[in-house]
Amino acid sequence: MPKLTIDGREIEVEAGTTVLQAARRLDTEIPVFCYHERLDIAGNCRMCLVEQKGAPKPIASCAMPVMDGMEIHTNTPAVKKAREGVLEFLLMHHPLDCPICDQGGECDLQDITFSYGRGESRYDLSKRAVPQKTMGPLIKSFMTRCIHCTRCVRFADRIGGTSELGGIARGENVEITTYLDASIKTELAGNLVDVCPVGALTSAPYSFQGRPWELRRTNSIDVHDALGSNISIHTSGMKVRRILPRVHEGINEEWISDKTRHACDALALQRLDQPYIREKGQLRPATFEEAFHKIKLKLKKTEPQKIAALAGDFADCESMMALKDLMKEIGSPHIDAILDGAHLSTESRSHYLFNTSIKGIEDADAVLIIGANIRADAALLMARLRKRYLRGGLSVAYVGGELDENRDLTLAYENLGDDPAVLNDILSGQHSFSKKLKDAKRPMLIVGSDALQHSDGQVFLEKASDLAETFNMVKEEWNGFNVLHKSASRVGALDIGFVPQEGGMNKMEIEDACASGDVKILYLLGVDGEICSTKTKSAFKIYQGHHGDVGAHNADVILPGAAYTEKNATYVNIEGRVQRTYTALAPPEGAKEDWRIIRALSADLKKAGVCDVLPYDSIEELRARMVKQNKIFATLDKVVPEKWLPLNSSMDFGNETFTPSPFNFYMSNLIASHSPTMAKCQQELVAQPQKEMISA
Repeated sequence: MPKLTIDGREIEVEAGTTVLQAARRLDTEIPVFCYHERLDIAGNCRMCLVEQKGAPKPIASCAMPVMDGMEIHTNTPAVKKAREGVLEFLLMHHPLDCPICDQGGECDLQDITFSYGRGESRYDLSKRAVPQKTMGPLIKSFMTRCIHCTRCVRFADRIGGTSELGGIARGENVEITTYLDASIKTELAGNLVDVCPVGALTSAPYSFQGRPWELRRTNSIDVHDALGSNISIHTSGMKVRRILPRVHEGINEEWISDKTRHACDALALQRLDQPYIREKGQLRPATFEEAFHKIKLKLKKTEPQKIAALAGDFADCESMMALKDLMKEIGSPHIDAILDGAHLSTESRSHYLFNTSIKGIEDADAVLIIGANIRADAALLMARLRKRYLRGGLSVAYVGGELDENRDLTLAYENLGDDPAVLNDILSGQHSFSKKLKDAKRPMLIVGSDALQHSDGQVFLEKASDLAETFNMVKEEWNGFNVLHKSASRVGALDIGFVPQEGGMNKMEIEDACASGDVKILYLLGVDGEICSTKTKSAFKIYQGHHGDVGAHNADVILPGAAYTEKNATYVNIEGRVQRTYTALAPPEGAKEDWRIIRALSADLKKAGVCDVLPYDSIEELRARMVKQNKIFATLDKVVPEKWLPLNSSMDFGNETFTPSPFNFYMSNLIASHSPTMAKCQQELVAQPQKEMISA
């Protein structure tokens, strides 16, 4: 490995390391604008110039690979003069609108100018002005501030997968713009604001909402998909102002999806802030005592076998554990959290996890995708796949039908059609992709919701297991069998065991039982539009949640819960990593944490002799109960490899072909569907192109 000297200190680094990277390992500061460690090197801002002994002029440290014996100086008079010159040229046309710029307080140009600038300008001519560009409902552009670092261009191309940004003209007339003045159609558009080092691209929904120093920051976890992206929740007063990403190399790196970032505006809308009970066909405000009393009277005269409970996509592990224990105390086995009808196996934890791990995707060399709507269900997982694809040497095939422009993968792939029977051809070695899987050192497959919800969902799961066995996808330190879930609660529910107990009914059977009268009481923990309101009309419904939507309107008793930003709660992501949210602000007055409501209800039911009180008074005691249920909850932020057990394959596919589910990223859950920002995105980025196509 080459050795070099930086400011008199010697360091040895790997070949291919740049001078800038080597300097950062020594904690030597070199200012940059265009350089970003996760983007391609551009070398066009010249802010990182340093002196190299023997070189005729300063070098761009971000683009210069180290060489053995190099001697670098980062703080000489020549370097200082070069930095001042670069900043003087950058500020030549930059507007003096820092007091009204949303980037104020977080602006690289401000910080670097303060540390390395001349302190005065010699430029006294008119500044140029650049028209604002249309970039969609999430990005507000002030392109007069742009310093042409091209970070946004490189992000959109390399990570977002949409080459919709670029530069036009030359010299001082250069402008960064979208082609044809169109909106940027990527589910990761909000990250363009993060990579912009100045105020050229700012967040449109957050515009003029606050300053960074006014906000309180709370580290937490996202629940809009099953990845568990690490986030920082920024609050002011009693409102979430914005959500930004936190770095987690194993999950989201430093990116988040647009839904994670911008759907938070729904947290202040149509919230349930007190209990309600239905009397004479109308819901009226009530107290918890009144709500519990009505539930108690109903439960007391209902047989346990006629009581059922369902948990929704946002349900945390603590509340599901409490509800499961409550149903056990009552004597009912009818519980379920798989509301979309997906066929899953709980025989082994490896049967429902993303066993490769999210970061492990980068080691794969062949991927078979089976009915996974990845861009809609897990946008950041698609970014990982694209990252691996751009390195080269990755073969990708997709089974699941034709993909429209919204659902299309952001990489080259082989479309194997909409006939599930093609998997039999791959298994038998008769398909061309069989050889690619066989020759791959680390092949993997991804089974998505479209496949698991198919009428042959169980067959898909079993065939996927056969594929993993046939093509040696499971070996020491590698498991290529992966299930892609959509909801944040799914893996945690399976780990808790919130599935039909012995003799219990699943969600669809519970709906039918409600229609026939075999289920009289239905407890809905955050379950909204996922159930059929017609079939469950006659049942007595208890709705516990944080938004007043379909589930609340059809309920007989409403218990107001807390949203994910308002409670300490546990979630398990698709790779089996246990993570926790933390309270960023208090829930609306009258609302409570979900597990506390269930625990308080059990105490009230104890008085009526319906069941015993749940044996925990604090969240620590409840979490100890979770560990007793499944030892995985004793770990935190770790991927624990699971022992692989092949599934028994006993069935074959029917005649039904694939019908891909519609692209549903922006309105996929209860919170997103209440978000004005997500509604704009749905209208401008998804619905509008379809209307234009129909009219054409």
